[in-house]
Amino acid sequence: MSSLLRVLLVFGALIFLAMFLAKGLRRPGPPIDESFCAGPRLVTVDARERAMSDGYEIDGLYDCITRASYDAVNAQKVAHDQARSARLADERTAIAVAGQPHLTQARHGFETRIGRRNPAPQPLPQPPAQLFVRSDYKNAQNYTLPAFVTPDPQDGERHPAIVWLTGGDSSALGDFWTPGAADNDQSARAFRDAGVVMLFPTLRGGHDTESNQEWLLGEVDDVLAAAAQLARLRYVDPERIYLGGHSTGGTLALLAAAMQTPFKAVFAFGPVAEVQSYAPQLIPVDFRSADPLEAKLRSPIHWLDDIRQPTFIIEGNQMPANNVDYDALCARSRNPQLQCLRIVDADHFSVLSKVTPVIAAKIAVNPPGKPLKLELAEFAQ
Repeated sequence: MSSLLRVLLVFGALIFLAMFLAKGLRRPGPPIDESFCAGPRLVTVDARERAMSDGYEIDGLYDCITRASYDAVNAQKVAHDQARSARLADERTAIAVAGQPHLTQARHGFETRIGRRNPAPQPLPQPPAQLFVRSDYKNAQNYTLPAFVTPDPQDGERHPAIVWLTGGDSSALGDFWTPGAADNDQSARAFRDAGVVMLFPTLRGGHDTESNQEWLLGEVDDVLAAAAQLARLRYVDPERIYLGGHSTGGTLALLAAAMQTPFKAVFAFGPVAEVQSYAPQLIPVDFRSADPLEAKLRSPIHWLDDIRQPTFIIEGNQMPANNVDYDALCARSRNPQLQCLRIVDADHFSVLSKVTPVIAAKIAVNPPGKPLKLELAEFAQ
């Protein structure tokens, strides 16, 4: 190896070492004074920068957060949290005085620690334009979320409409328009066949949206925002907007029913009573280690008394079916607005094709101001 090459290698190594020291470890200072420092020595530049961005003062001798600045910053945080708690308590009182549901009060100001971005987002589906067109909406987070709606029939009329929430991952949509077999047709096509305008929304965390999926919490707000968008369409009657959902979508519909909603009636097919019932493959959250309110706000069994419009819990009497949850929900309720319908000779999936045509026919002719009623005998055949 030539002398020149050796010099270049040594020089390169020195440059690399200098860069590493500049971005990484700092030379240690004197032994730390625990009465003066709050926490260990900050040995990297990144650690020092994070501490300073959080408002802490860094001592130049010990390379630590000073205890005085640590106490001052924490005192500010405590004061901020106390002021926020007092403000939220006053706001919840105002919500209660205004007659809002208990679920609305409990959700106000709650900041979930559960959620994540979709790790494997799927592309948006492309339904036939004669069946569905884009009708995106903006949610409370100020994100614009995709949705698909029945196109304007161009007849100058205002039509009844339904927001439909799919099962499984309700935040995302697959092929939602192609009819399936009678024993598992999740397209809910009976509504569009009856002339009811349908809206299929995506929700936070679905597809490639920037927001986190929250699994039955913030998604409730998205459902209400999608319904508000639907009500603004010139061919939709805002007094005849309904909400329906199957399985996970049914659970979400039941939670939305307990809010202050614009829906004339709500149809929850096969919901669960408590969010902990879901398999981790669908909701990958261990609620046992979380704030108990995280699970409670996502579990409709706690909020049935808040329902103020006709709401129907519908499930088949054959397996597979969410019969345990159906029994728990219907046994808990004392709300005259909530009706439970267990359909004979149907399961969790076939119940859709057996029940939705009857509901759709009623929605199509039910006028504004007249409550929609369903009787179990109507599904006996």
